[in-house]
Amino acid sequence: MKTPKFNLAKAILFQNDDYLVVNKPPFLSTLEDRNEPINLLQSVREVEPDAQVCHRLDKETSGVLAIARHPEAYRSLSVQFEERTVEKVYHAVVEGIHKFENELVDLPILKQRDGTVKIDRLGKKAQTYFTTLQPFKNHTLVECRPITGRMHQIRLHLASLQAPICSDTTYGGKVFYLSSVKRGYNLKKHTEEEPFIRRFALHARRLSFLGLDDEKIEVLAPYPKDLAALLNQLSANLR
Repeated sequence: MKTPKFNLAKAILFQNDDYLVVNKPPFLSTLEDRNEPINLLQSVREVEPDAQVCHRLDKETSGVLAIARHPEAYRSLSVQFEERTVEKVYHAVVEGIHKFENELVDLPILKQRDGTVKIDRLGKKAQTYFTTLQPFKNHTLVECRPITGRMHQIRLHLASLQAPICSDTTYGGKVFYLSSVKRGYNLKKHTEEEPFIRRFALHARRLSFLGLDDEKIEVLAPYPKDLAALLNQLSANLR
């Protein structure tokens, strides 16, 4: 997938003298990636030379991301992440119908050499709460609230509930095709159907933390086009 262009001005959701909070597009790495010509931090530093990202999102994950504009702001938010006082809320479209009511998954995660993770008692402590937001015919929109911040935590914890994220083939999800939900879908001759969404359906929806003046900063990130289109198709299939 081609790396998207990043327009900082359009991506900003919130800003003050200390922080920029942006809506990261999918397929853009947060930090330097030797396989990618550009990344989000590099793009931001063209405008804000002292910028530092305070956390990171997987390349395919879209959504809200906080950036410190100076070292004092970075230190303050880093401490909040370490003390787990930052509230992070993600939305995921998962396989199957599920009724989660603030369900806690408390399973340790161990990083493997191939860049994936697994549930293992020798791993690091990891906790995530899950709540169903909207059931569809064969999928569910789920709110995910990670307490810890382990690599691929939400993806693996959902898979442990037999609810892998749509199109997350690494952890048991299935590629989503429009023909699976759209009645009378016809494919042109001599063509193969393309996946409807080209990444796992995970979005960082909301972030809450304290500014340097101890005032609460809460930012909501709109869905990107691909996830919004997926939810529209799933909703249409309910009618």
